[in-house]
Amino acid sequence: MTDTILKEGERIDQLFSTDVKIIQNKDVFSYSIDSVLLSRFPKIPKKGIIVDLCSGNGAVGLFASTRTEAPITLVELQERLADMAERSIQLNELQDQVRMVNDDLKNLLNHVPRSQVDLMLCNPPYFKSTETSKKNLSEHYLLARHEITTNLEEICQVARHALKSNGRLAMVHRPDRFLDIIDTMRNYNLAPKRIQFVYPKEGREANMLLIEAIKDGSTDGLKILPPLYVHKDNGDYTDEIFEIYFGKNGRAD
Repeated sequence: MTDTILKEGERIDQLFSTDVKIIQNKDVFSYSIDSVLLSRFPKIPKKGIIVDLCSGNGAVGLFASTRTEAPITLVELQERLADMAERSIQLNELQDQVRMVNDDLKNLLNHVPRSQVDLMLCNPPYFKSTETSKKNLSEHYLLARHEITTNLEEICQVARHALKSNGRLAMVHRPDRFLDIIDTMRNYNLAPKRIQFVYPKEGREANMLLIEAIKDGSTDGLKILPPLYVHKDNGDYTDEIFEIYFGKNGRAD
């Protein structure tokens, strides 16, 4: 099946801690550690409705599927990425749990009921559209990384309408957008509750931010979790990251 499901330039990568396989293409889109960390960060409800916005090739939602029986809807605007995600759903035989919606996230309420979603996951474009870091990117990466087709405010607005009261939005983003994220969430009645900064290694500045907010929640009780370090001084994964990738008894081949 794997031979016939792949298109030119594609490969299959596996997150060994979940046994989930993801179709990747380095010229189109490949998930990285931000997707893996986001899929493990929030408490995943066992039942209910889960949505993965800006899903790319489906990695976040597919990784999360191993922790729940809830139906998961992946939403991705780019047809090429959505096609990769659809074939990854088939590859993992998750058609009964996970579905791919190739549409603009602004149209989410055409696909899920208003005020009924329990958890929304989102690995959004990190960069403002005016930033110059977009040079030499393919169109697929350009749209995935820059706020061209969507932005932080639109994502929070969609979350406000789709989430149930006390439903949660979990997002991975960049630390330099921290204040933007907090302000925008609160503007849409999304109360930040859990925040974790991710560092390449000890002694370096944080380069990722994980944040979870609750719709209509109290602004009290915000928790800043312990820092998460990705690498040891020798370049190996830290024990925490190794377990996320390979499981408690896993090993890297």
